[in-house]
Amino acid sequence: MKNASPDHRCFQKSRAASLVASCFALQGAAWAQSPEPTLAPVQVQSSRNSVLGEAGTANEGVVTQQQLEARTVYRPGELLEAVPGLIVSQHSGEGKANQFYLRGFNLDHGTDLRTTIDGMLVNQRSHSHGQGWTDVNFLIPELTNLLDYRKGPFYAAEGDFASAGAVNVTYANTLAQGIASVGVGQNGYRRMLLADSPSLGDGKLLYALELFGNNGPFVVPDRYKKSNGVLRYSQGSEGNGFNVTLMAYNATWHATDQIPQRAVVNGSLGRFDAVDQTDGGKSSRYSLSSGWRQTSGTTATQVNAYVVRSRLDLFSNFTYYMDDPVNGDQFAQPDRRTTVGLNASHSWASTLLGRSSENTVGAQFQNDNISNGLYSSVARQIVSTTRSDKIVERSLGLYLENKTEWADKFRTVAGVRADNFSFKVNSDNSANSGNTSATKVSPKLNLIFGPWNKTEFYTSAGYGFHSNDARGTTITIDPKTGNPADKVPPLVRSKGVELGVRTEAIAGLQSSLSFYQLDFDSELTFAGDAGTTEAGRPSRRTGFEFSNYYKPTSWLTVDADLAFARARFRGFDPVGDRIPGAVEGVASLALSVDKLGPWFGTLQMRYFGPRPLIENNSVRSKSTATLNGRIGYKISPKVKVELEGFNLTNRKDSAIDYYYASQLKGETAPVTDVHFHPIESRSFRVSMVINF
Repeated sequence: MKNASPDHRCFQKSRAASLVASCFALQGAAWAQSPEPTLAPVQVQSSRNSVLGEAGTANEGVVTQQQLEARTVYRPGELLEAVPGLIVSQHSGEGKANQFYLRGFNLDHGTDLRTTIDGMLVNQRSHSHGQGWTDVNFLIPELTNLLDYRKGPFYAAEGDFASAGAVNVTYANTLAQGIASVGVGQNGYRRMLLADSPSLGDGKLLYALELFGNNGPFVVPDRYKKSNGVLRYSQGSEGNGFNVTLMAYNATWHATDQIPQRAVVNGSLGRFDAVDQTDGGKSSRYSLSSGWRQTSGTTATQVNAYVVRSRLDLFSNFTYYMDDPVNGDQFAQPDRRTTVGLNASHSWASTLLGRSSENTVGAQFQNDNISNGLYSSVARQIVSTTRSDKIVERSLGLYLENKTEWADKFRTVAGVRADNFSFKVNSDNSANSGNTSATKVSPKLNLIFGPWNKTEFYTSAGYGFHSNDARGTTITIDPKTGNPADKVPPLVRSKGVELGVRTEAIAGLQSSLSFYQLDFDSELTFAGDAGTTEAGRPSRRTGFEFSNYYKPTSWLTVDADLAFARARFRGFDPVGDRIPGAVEGVASLALSVDKLGPWFGTLQMRYFGPRPLIENNSVRSKSTATLNGRIGYKISPKVKVELEGFNLTNRKDSAIDYYYASQLKGETAPVTDVHFHPIESRSFRVSMVINF
């Protein structure tokens, strides 16, 4: 690891999400040569950052801007698929939060995958449609200069929703060049982007404006339209400076939700048809955030604060005419919230028992004022109220982490965090109102051995948690049936162990292999009739992940990842022990070429295998595979054109599958069936990018 200037020591690779300066990795040998302990520098590389000698486990990594630019994405959320083993999908209209699969989880719309953008938590707590709702449609890929990830409950700086993994996206303060991009394509695709970062006073003013539209291949077009803007002022460097950022996002769409397989088999519906042709929604997100960083050779302090105002109107119909054979079962799930957050951390170098050490303390505070509900609707017109709630949810997390190199080939990363949550629910039914609170203390320990021949070995153990919907913590009466209902615990414990290895012994190849086990005291599962998640039985996942990044030449890079998970409910139940929707096998392969004269391109394959759709495993989904690609030509150093193709083999696979009861118009009784949302048919997009 080469020395770097103080301005580039740390925050080139900082985690705004965790607010721990994770880039201050231990380098004991380097410290031993210094009279005073110092925080170790980080060298920024041109493709993928090496974290050998820095990482606490085999499953964390950093993806650079160059890598992200090489990816072909159908929707912004697919940028997160740069995380090995992560699948990002969709089961409804494009404006809706994505579906996520990772480490044996169908994470629904984001539960147990903690996602932050510039330090702002994207997961929304006690959301009307599902706990941990993660809508990243406001993400602008061209502004992303870093993506880093961690998996498992092994990191003191990661709190709620981070048990399966945590992903942080960092926006750039400045752009190397201005960007003017125009794209058009099949199925009504169009996109325009204008972005630049001119000087203003002693700093830089970054601006970006994105206009986007897409219809998709559906019989009733998505009519997805979004406007998206970013305005940021920054001064100083990444390591010593500040920024203030405004973001604004608005979107409307029609939704083709999942449809029953029986209707496609009998010919009454096509693959891209919808049963209820009035489903859809609109959403908006406005945020004001700021970040401040100060570093020296031995200390680093980082603070960021944000306020987010978001709004969603969502209309869905998953059971069609099962509850109301006349008007249909469409329901509305509005959500209005104001979120305020503050994150701070301080790191300093020291000695512990005569050994070089680094300590970090941090605090994470968030308050959500929420108004949401569940209503019956017909063609997006509300006709009755199932429940309506006002929620105040507040959390405070404190953590301490220590990194110490005890010997030349042995170091530890040990930490503990304490999280306190308070919930206040004011429901339209006083029987479901109330106040609750809970606290979890989560210790973590990582042992790192090596390196030998550029190879390290890891042993990790830790406790984590996820929060449940506040309404479930105070409920006594089911608002839909009127029957008594059981409360759920406010916070659900997770615990994990992992063994891993990371190596760079072969020139140009970075590989990591990990074996893990993750337990939850209560599993969140999808409820088809309400379109929400509900707390269920304890669960266990065991699996492995194998990740490879290979750069054999200056013009070719290869990403190859493979993962498998075994997911089971714990404890005997006659209905079975499989977890519906739990992803098992996942594989991806990406080839990228550049520096071949004016030509460049990418080819990406991803695969996720069959999944159990019911507890006894008698009904399973089929596998899904896609092949996407891009070819581009640089007309000049400032102008390039790109042709992107999606689902190049035109497979007729599913983006997601469920198994539950529904009733179509004309059917006399509910039918339990597979319900699926198709992947998009083959399509092409062409764009021109001008730098200025």
